[in-house]
Parts: sequence; C-alpha cells; structure tokens
Amino acid sequence: MFIEQSAPYTHPIPLSTSFGIVFIEMTETKRKYEMRKRAEGHRQTRRRIVEATVELHRTRGPAHTTISEIAQRAGVNRLTVYNHFPDTTALLRACSRHWTERHPPPDPTPWTQIRDPQERLRTALAELYGFYARTEPMRANVLRDAETMPELAALLEGTVVPYLRTVRDLLAEGWEVRGKGRRRLLATLKLAIDFHTWRSLERGSGLSRDEAVELMLVAVGAYVRSEGRR
Repeated sequence: MFIEQSAPYTHPIPLSTSFGIVFIEMTETKRKYEMRKRAEGHRQTRRRIVEATVELHRTRGPAHTTISEIAQRAGVNRLTVYNHFPDTTALLRACSRHWTERHPPPDPTPWTQIRDPQERLRTALAELYGFYARTEPMRANVLRDAETMPELAALLEGTVVPYLRTVRDLLAEGWEVRGKGRRRLLATLKLAIDFHTWRSLERGSGLSRDEAVELMLVAVGAYVRSEGRR
C-alpha cells in the first residue's frame, strides 16, 4: 500500500512573538544609538572644555584662569567642568596633550645623523628657536606660572624637562671635552637651548634668528676651546 509522507511539521512563531522579537531588536538598536550619541556628546563637551582652557592659558596663563571662565568660554556650567576634570592636574594634563599634539616640539632624531657637533648644534638651535617663537605666549605663561603652581611644575618635570635633557645630552656628543669640563659643557648647552635664552636674545636684544644661533655657537665653541687649553 502506498502511504503518502507528509511534510515535516514545524511550529509556526506566533504573530505576537515575532512582533516582540522585532520590538526588542529595535529597542536594542535604539539604545546602542543613544549610547553612541551620548558618548559623542561627552567627547565634544570634553573637547570644548579643553580647547577653552588652552586658549585661556595661552592668553592669560594657568594661574590666572578660573573654572568660571572656562565654563563660560566652553558653553557649559561649572559642574560640567568638574565632572570631566575633577582636579587641576587632570585638566592640566589634558590641556598639555591637546597643545602638544597641535604644536609638537622639534624631533631630535634627525640631529643624530649630523656628525659635526657644531653643525648639529646650529641645526638644533635654529629649530628650537623657531619653535619657541611660534609658541611664545603659551610657553612664557606656563613657565611663569609654574613657579606658583606645584601641579604645573610637576607636569613640566615629567614632560618638558626630560625632553630638554635629551636634547642637551645629544648636543654634547662629539665635543672634545672630558672630565669636569663635560659638566660645564652640559651647563653651557642647557643655557643655549633654554626658552629664556632665546627670548633674551631675540626679544630682549633684538637679534635675528641667525644672529641668536651664531652667538650661542660662538659661546659654546669658545668654552670648548678654553677647556682644550687647560
């Protein structure tokens, strides 16, 4: 006898259940969208606060910038500023990263390829002095206010100071100076690459960039020659 086989039986999903699944998926998608939107809003608010603070630091200085001024410039209230940056150190670090990303100091790596120490020094000073000129208002305010703001002084100790130490040590390579003379050479180079030295030469004395660089080259060269005669 021929028996017709019926199709496999499947349990249909009730209409109400399918609507429920769709509703859950839509809700989850909406929730993820809203979370992304809130996160983006959070980032934008944080960026406005940092940018407002950086500009105030550049024009007035960290020690003369208040939370109220930051909030007003960023278009938020004081509580929002504190929610993003609960203390001065957190805000200063964020501002430092923001500023450095947009105004990076000269990269000393290419200087290592210059074998002649005098030519290496000339190249480094020209680039450093150019950097100081471009960032003068901010750097002047920060260095001034670091004398009265421990948080700012600590930040510089972890960023600017190691950078300049690396530059100084690199520029000391190749000079024929040994023993105690090297310590004095390092002191001379530290003076040559200092922001205040550049400012005194170009702003205070009215020297051109080339004149300022050559004067420091003469000073370092004179010291090295004097050490050679000892």
